[in-house]
Amino acid sequence: MSIAVRVIPCLDVDAGRVVKGVNFQNLRDAGDPVELAARYDAEGADELTFLDVTASSGDRETTYDVVRRTAEQVFIPLTVGGGVRTPEDVDRLLRAGADKVGVNTAAIARPELIREIAERFGNQVLVLSADVRRTAGEPTPSGFEVTTHGGRRGTGIDAVEWVQRAAELGAGEILLNSMDADGTRAGFDLELIRAARAVVDVPLIASGGAGEVGHFPPAVEAGADAVLAASVFHFRDFTIADVKAELSRHGNPVR
Repeated sequence: MSIAVRVIPCLDVDAGRVVKGVNFQNLRDAGDPVELAARYDAEGADELTFLDVTASSGDRETTYDVVRRTAEQVFIPLTVGGGVRTPEDVDRLLRAGADKVGVNTAAIARPELIREIAERFGNQVLVLSADVRRTAGEPTPSGFEVTTHGGRRGTGIDAVEWVQRAAELGAGEILLNSMDADGTRAGFDLELIRAARAVVDVPLIASGGAGEVGHFPPAVEAGADAVLAASVFHFRDFTIADVKAELSRHGNPVR
């Protein structure tokens, strides 16, 4: 029996509100995170991802009160990321109601953080969030680099090598977000998914670019174990049930 493909709505939160932009720019309001979380739970989401999109760039902590209120509304796994810098931050988020915690910028600055979190809380708690873009200028071996601070800063680090290293250090899951596809609704970056799938055995979440239900099955065929989207769900272009029906139609098991 194959493992069911998970469909995950993502709440990008800025100052306590859900926002959505294109390529992480020109953010517009998409609603209250607690209300949206409750709606997605009722609509059959398998998990929920909550990302405080300006926590690292604004150098402030994740809004624990919003996390707490969101966690009270949902009965599905909740992953929270943004501004996580230490194992103590992870501990606080788990106490606030998170089931899993995403790390990105701080792990790039100090990769040992991944091992520290995994050893203390278990691999299943740790999601490595990678904001990836195609390289301009000096190319990386894979043609992809990982970025920090909500996609605002390039690192020159090869994205495929980075996700492989993160998995080896103890990341239990990789959230692979294509910066180039983000918010464009032109489809997932299948080349990026395939490149990451070739080097990691841990579950891979495809993110960035969903614009129609037909975009989801190819992401799974490319190697994604879960598919994540934001604006198409927030603005009701289609529902989680629509995505699951399309996945099922292509032979992918869903919950």
